[in-house]
Amino acid sequence: MKELRIRVLVGVFVIAGVLSWAGARLWNAVGTLPSVPLAAPIVLALIAAVLMSTALSLRARLRAQRERRPGAKGVDPLMAARAVVFGQASALVAALVAGMYGGTGVLLLELLDIPTRRDQAVYAGFSVLAGIAVIAAALFLERVCKLPEDDDQNHPGAEPVA
Repeated sequence: MKELRIRVLVGVFVIAGVLSWAGARLWNAVGTLPSVPLAAPIVLALIAAVLMSTALSLRARLRAQRERRPGAKGVDPLMAARAVVFGQASALVAALVAGMYGGTGVLLLELLDIPTRRDQAVYAGFSVLAGIAVIAAALFLERVCKLPEDDDQNHPGAEPVA
């Protein structure tokens, strides 16, 4: 499984932000800019909390397993792999959604004199922050579940790599 690259996440965020900003400007010119829902930052924050709790739980279980504590529960490799895939997918979607709300939020900053648009700008800002929290939690989960590097040259009986 390949590691999630921050460059890819930043690229998705920037492209989604620019496209969202352009689309929001066009939509606002027509006069029907849709609102930013209050649920957006809440849902993203819940996903970040689930990812973080999963990462902390797995880290504690892996530490107990490494230290060979009596009664330590092992970590099923398939479950860890599924958690990492969930984290990677969540990070990609969060980068897309945060970019989308970031672009819309930049447009809404021009409309702060309207009270409803001011509230939507705040919701968009919190959505971007919650999306960043999802990405951070996903990267932490990936780091927790990462297998140690296997250096074949240091093992006795290992053939040299040509």
